[in-house]
Amino acid sequence: MKEVDSAQKWQEKIYEDESVVDGDSSAFLTSVLVHVAILLGLGLVPMISAEDSDIDLTSVVLEEEEIIELDIPEEVAFNDAPMEEIGANSDFSVEMARSEAPVIAEVSDIPEPVDFEQHEIGEIYVNETIDIASGLELNELSAVRGHTGESATGASGAVDRITQEILQSLEERKTLVIWMFDQSGSLAMQRQEIRDRFERIYRELGVLEAAENPAFARHSDKPLLTAVLSFGQQITDMLKEPTDNLSEIKEAIDKIQLDESGVENIFQAVKFTANRYSKYRDTGADGDPKRNVMMIVVCDEVGDDQMTVDDTIKRCRQLAIPVYCVGVPAPFGRSETRMKWIDPDPNYDQTPQWGVVNQGPESCLPERIKLAFSSSMEGTAVIDSGFGPWAMTRMCYATGGIYFAVHPNRNVNKAITRRETSAYSSFMETFFDPTVMRKYRPDYVPRSEYLKRIQSSKMRTALVQAASQSWTAPMQTPQLKFVKRDEAGFNTELSDAQKQAAKLAYTIQPLMNTLQLGEAGREDENSLRWQANYDLAMGRVLATYVRTEAYNQMLAAAKRGLKLNDPKRDNTFTLVPADEITVGSQLDKARIKANEYLQRVVDKHEGTPWAHLAQRELETPIGWKWEISFTDLAPPPRPGAGGGGNPAPAQNDQANMLKKPPPKRRPPKL
Repeated sequence: MKEVDSAQKWQEKIYEDESVVDGDSSAFLTSVLVHVAILLGLGLVPMISAEDSDIDLTSVVLEEEEIIELDIPEEVAFNDAPMEEIGANSDFSVEMARSEAPVIAEVSDIPEPVDFEQHEIGEIYVNETIDIASGLELNELSAVRGHTGESATGASGAVDRITQEILQSLEERKTLVIWMFDQSGSLAMQRQEIRDRFERIYRELGVLEAAENPAFARHSDKPLLTAVLSFGQQITDMLKEPTDNLSEIKEAIDKIQLDESGVENIFQAVKFTANRYSKYRDTGADGDPKRNVMMIVVCDEVGDDQMTVDDTIKRCRQLAIPVYCVGVPAPFGRSETRMKWIDPDPNYDQTPQWGVVNQGPESCLPERIKLAFSSSMEGTAVIDSGFGPWAMTRMCYATGGIYFAVHPNRNVNKAITRRETSAYSSFMETFFDPTVMRKYRPDYVPRSEYLKRIQSSKMRTALVQAASQSWTAPMQTPQLKFVKRDEAGFNTELSDAQKQAAKLAYTIQPLMNTLQLGEAGREDENSLRWQANYDLAMGRVLATYVRTEAYNQMLAAAKRGLKLNDPKRDNTFTLVPADEITVGSQLDKARIKANEYLQRVVDKHEGTPWAHLAQRELETPIGWKWEISFTDLAPPPRPGAGGGGNPAPAQNDQANMLKKPPPKRRPPKL
């Protein structure tokens, strides 16, 4: 208890010693009161000063913003290649940079090169989303590497375009340009045209001025050097060494001799030339090649050594040498066409003659069915494919060059006749817009890859097999007109015609069976070119099958007897196309299906060779009907006989003799 009492006494003593508010607490309270008073005073000042002032209030009525509903696009186009800046893909394309490109498209796009950076772990970027620039406006002179279908009406236009390529190369480094000329006789006029263009080329490139500059006195310092070679069966270097002397270049072209062998080893010549001038691609002290090297091949055929194209491409790509070609358009789906030749010597007959030349096809293997007994006139209808010969164009495409398909009569707005065809040019009846045809580009891949793609598709396999069969089998056009001189002879003539129809049916039936094997893969095909190929082939083969079978049955009906308008006079029977089948319902169903295939080609591939041939096929009905008429079988009067069969009076033949025509020479091997 003593301890508790002592504790209470100690606590009471503590409270007695402490006051309720010590000195520090009073100072704090005073400070708080002062600051509160100051804040209240500052808050009352605006209220006191505003008692006598008017208050202006401004009200603004906000208009309700119109809500625009945006259509959500069904398809979205995008490019996953990395881009540092936003370019012509902007929605404000009108206010942004002007969109120009070699291909017109609603959405403009630009191929974007990918910059490679060094990493410890290798990373590979592949930009294949844009093959060729597209824009709202057409610019035919835009530089596109690996271009496959530049069209021109003359060699001069192609050379002017190549001048821009040379200029771009010179902007990068000094350049060697190698001109390679075909020695065939059909190319003589083009060689002269290009030769006459050289002075303008060099003037535009500024080489003539540079040649007089002392800074370029040494051969190795000259910015642009030119080499000239000729090729045929052999390869000839027309200059001892590359030069910038314009006179020497022209003289070298003038010395090119005609090679009458008809052999053109184009791809061997290109590979030989690449090796011949490979030293110019050696690296200098700065680690860069000494010069850029460009090859320009001028020729008008496909080459006799096409199987070596892959080796040639491999070597040119190793040396980074682009190959350009001033060539000819390939005829659509065929190898041969006819070239108009007029003797260059005016002392000889100037009558046009026609020689066969190999200028196609535009694809690696035949992709077009060859048919007779159809409305398309297979033997005479030569039309433009929109591309050059496959191997030549592939070489340009794979090495980064451009193939120029040159034809002086190129006109997409009208058909060309044989008479209108220029001398030393192939006859092509119809040309097509290159901007349309770019969507139907052939497969410019190695032959092994091409075959692999064929084998991976039932439809493609069936089409190529059928096309190969149709080009090897002979086709004959059956007889359509029959004159009845007597009953036995008439029946014999009908029977002979049926035999010819049977031979044609024997050829058509396997083609149809082969193509039908590919129908299951038709819906899986995404290529416009292969879709058009297959649909046109099916439509035409079915149409020819119906024509053949209906023809045979119409002849059988004629042998049984036809209803005559005038039995005493009617003696001529002609089968003419008719949009009906009267000899079988199964044939009529096949006719309807053929028309559906052909119409689909016309509707979906407008402005192409496929649509052109399909439309021509549709213009002639698939069925047949008999037209009966009269033919006078009396022998014609003897030529020159007067009244009563007496000979005509003698005339002065000497006065009527024509001047002796000039001698005539056969065309050389073109």
